[in-house]
Amino acid sequence: MEVRGELVLVCILGVLICSCNFFMVSEAVWLNLPASGTKCVSEEIHNNVVVLADYVVVSDNHSHIPTISVKVTSPYGNNLHLKENVTHGQFAFTTHEAGSYLACFWVDGHVQGSGDVSVNIDWKTGIAAKDWDLVARKREDRGR
Repeated sequence: MEVRGELVLVCILGVLICSCNFFMVSEAVWLNLPASGTKCVSEEIHNNVVVLADYVVVSDNHSHIPTISVKVTSPYGNNLHLKENVTHGQFAFTTHEAGSYLACFWVDGHVQGSGDVSVNIDWKTGIAAKDWDLVARKREDRGR
């Protein structure tokens, strides 16, 4: 009986791991942007999926942090996010069409030093994009 119980536990654990991986995608990406030109990242996403991304310019020179521009488009070319002359930001949306969503980054103006600008992007989709701290606070408030 004990072996059977362990087998059931292993099967349940396997299903949970597979389910979590199917619904939770979170990727941190580093891009080195050239002084001129654009670099893009894309992801194939189904319809009706929540997307949340944070981006930040990372610079060794804290006296001058270069600014970038960011443009996010849907598979049919609809603009979902456009920011210019920023050092950090965030975009969030729910997909209304399935396909390849594209986020493009480029450097604004002149870059001092080596010419490349590093950008960290934390891109989350599905359940990984949910603000679990906010959910927990709402539950606490309801319990009072």
